[in-house]
Amino acid sequence: MGSQPPPDTKALNEAKIVQAVRLLNRIIGDSSVPRNIRRAAIEAIKMLQDMSLSPGVRAANAVSVLDEVSQDPNMPMHTRTMVWNIMAILSTVKD
Repeated sequence: MGSQPPPDTKALNEAKIVQAVRLLNRIIGDSSVPRNIRRAAIEAIKMLQDMSLSPGVRAANAVSVLDEVSQDPNMPMHTRTMVWNIMAILSTVKD
């Protein structure tokens, strides 16, 4: 009972990852988004689905990819907002 995290933490982390993947799929399906940004979204999804890593590491890897591409001046503003939203969701995923 002492220092163990609540049992629903793992389920909550996975739910956040699923939500992020859903939003990333919306970016991939948006034809107004440049190809390099869609590629980064695909790469972030692959990282989030790598079950050999802990949820925190998967989220951190995806945030790293998204942070890099979020500086792209060719990114449409609605997509940039969505990327920032995804990064905010993933930044709350902790092991």
